[in-house]
Amino acid sequence: MTVATRYGDDARTWLGAPSGLSRVSYALVRGLIRAAATVLGRVRVIGAEHIPAEGAFVLAPVHRSNIDFALTAIVTRRQMRYMGKDSIWKSKALGRFVSMLGAFPVHRGAADRESLRVTTEVIDGGSPVVMFPEGTRRSGPTVEDLFDGPAYVAARAGVPIVPMGIGGSERVLPKGAKLPKRSRLVLVIGPVIEPPRRTAGRRVPRSEVRALTDTLRVEVQRLFDEAERISTTGA
Repeated sequence: MTVATRYGDDARTWLGAPSGLSRVSYALVRGLIRAAATVLGRVRVIGAEHIPAEGAFVLAPVHRSNIDFALTAIVTRRQMRYMGKDSIWKSKALGRFVSMLGAFPVHRGAADRESLRVTTEVIDGGSPVVMFPEGTRRSGPTVEDLFDGPAYVAARAGVPIVPMGIGGSERVLPKGAKLPKRSRLVLVIGPVIEPPRRTAGRRVPRSEVRALTDTLRVEVQRLFDEAERISTTGA
């Protein structure tokens, strides 16, 4: 079953260059997100210079709150694409809205090769993609096992991974909360992690993907610790 079969005609909008309407919409929504994050959490971005100025990359943030998806848009003016949980597309209106902003679905709970294929094609088209390496929202200070999707996509496409820590988002909107609370938000972006070199036509060895994932876990934990420290102490 293909993405288009599962999610309808909006699948056509996930590949290729975003439309003019989506670029305008993305810029508008990004501005609103920044304004809301400033009011709610006095948001601070550290390490934005690590975001590549051009070309595709995989942005890999820690995931502790439903607002993390929106917060990633603050770190760069470049329009990014987003892997979203497939249940969003159960609502046609919401599905069309997030598709317009560059989101596309990933089927959680099982290996979704079609979603990874779409992600790779988006990367091949030159667009940055946001992929949460923990796979789902988690809680607490420890970054545990990551899934290999971000490392696989980066290694296969030959693009860098940009690790990112988000501090304070779980306090602003913890799991189960319906309304956000005010708390300092800190986004810390780390230096890029380069993928392993590969020869044209050569498959990416599983061992290299796993090693890249392990490196990513260490970096995301470090950045998450730093973001949490700054968000709680202000220094």
